Amino acid sequence: MHDANDILVADAGTAVPYLQLDGITVSFPGVLALDHVSFAVRGGEVHGLMGENGAGKSTLLKVLSGVNVPQSGTLKLGGVEQHFSGTKSAIEAGIAIIYQELHLVPELTVAENLMLGQLPSRLGVLSERALIERASETLERLGERIDPREQVKNLSIGQRQMIEIGKALMRDARVIAFDEPTSSLSARETKQLFKIINGLREEGRAIVYVTHRMDEVYELCDRVTVFRDGHSIETFESVDGLERDRLISSMVGRSIRDVYGYRERPVGDVRIAAKGLLGPGLSEPVSFSARKGEILGFFGLVGAGRSELMKLVCGAVRPSQGEIELDGRSMRFATPRDAVRAGIALCPEDRKQEGIVAIASVSDNLNISARRHSSFASWLLNDRRERDLTDEYIEKLSIKTRNGDTAIGTLSGGNQQKVILARWLAEQIDVFVMDEPTRGIDVGARAQIYELLYGLAEAGRTVLMVSSDLAEVIGVADRIIVMKEGRVVGDLPKAQASPDQLIKLALPQ
Repeated sequence: MHDANDILVADAGTAVPYLQLDGITVSFPGVLALDHVSFAVRGGEVHGLMGENGAGKSTLLKVLSGVNVPQSGTLKLGGVEQHFSGTKSAIEAGIAIIYQELHLVPELTVAENLMLGQLPSRLGVLSERALIERASETLERLGERIDPREQVKNLSIGQRQMIEIGKALMRDARVIAFDEPTSSLSARETKQLFKIINGLREEGRAIVYVTHRMDEVYELCDRVTVFRDGHSIETFESVDGLERDRLISSMVGRSIRDVYGYRERPVGDVRIAAKGLLGPGLSEPVSFSARKGEILGFFGLVGAGRSELMKLVCGAVRPSQGEIELDGRSMRFATPRDAVRAGIALCPEDRKQEGIVAIASVSDNLNISARRHSSFASWLLNDRRERDLTDEYIEKLSIKTRNGDTAIGTLSGGNQQKVILARWLAEQIDVFVMDEPTRGIDVGARAQIYELLYGLAEAGRTVLMVSSDLAEVIGVADRIIVMKEGRVVGDLPKAQASPDQLIKLALPQ
């Protein structure tokens, strides 16, 4: 354990790094994940870590946590070389990792999760009073009004993340790494998180902040290091005055002046029309239409009802009233399968839970829907056709995978998204419903996803795109529908869709 006074004093604000990695190399069969990486973080600093998916960021965090043991190189804390035999030794050395997918026990209470592994006891009997007192002190420090007796499964994502941070504080962690911490947080929860991180910086802790969101780097970080293809490319000593294009080009190895790459195209007749749809998450009937070759954006704050509307469109939830018209024909979908058969498919917001079978191969995930077209007697798989289809789309969409047999769960988020797109391209889908298509995807892969969406539109397909990223929806969509509190409050063509106008429509009165 570390004394709190040591944390407040030791090397805070100095140029001497508290955490230092030199020449770290990590390899797996057929993959060089980190190649002689050097990386350093000072006490009292928030150090941003950026790079495309697959650049080596996650591997670095696993080295810090003791999960991955490097083949060569050194890791030092406060100038003392460390050799972690596992996660327990990393925790004991004062390192905490706040992963994007939180490591909590839902059935246990907040207090039990906060002190898991170090529950207070006397003569082998749990001290309930001491447990609640210590948990309450930590929750108060985090600024959270949470009952320490509440089960974690009843908390919001933002509250659960605060519990993870609380665990790090209770263990006196000197190095705290955050992995894409705001990906599932509301604006209010993000603001509270930044407040906590700034407080940790003032205490002299060394903070590693992994993110794809450039706005967060400029708002929160003191320095930023860029990773690319398993190498630490460069460290920018200050984000003040750092041009975004300079940072992007360092990440992707090329300049991306306009990451959205928008291009106009002709649009045709109405392809899909929602008429008076009403269901869970909507406060009044919703109607809209989208044309062939059009990318129709949906913008709104958390809870606006955008994702709920898309599930009604795709048959994932049955509407209580209203209907869908496809090419002028009235449709009612009992299941997503019905919608797919009609030519409408959803690429869901939560890729890992709703879009892929993580332990299955790229090939199985890609072919899972289209198998009815090629199987023999409806039950015997056509392996050759599936392999050919997989190879075709791996090449067409530049999917980064060793081969079609690779488990899709090992791919980056951007490549998982491409596999989902390939699945529906193989089905000859006419309406692509993209719910947060670039969430958790780096800037280089984003540009590739946008290019794929433009290609779909140019081929006469219709794209419905839900996005919480204001710049993205303005940059990509031809027209934008704004939702607020379960209803449509605006329908703006691209030329009228300014950030101020969209925010004004989306904000509650």
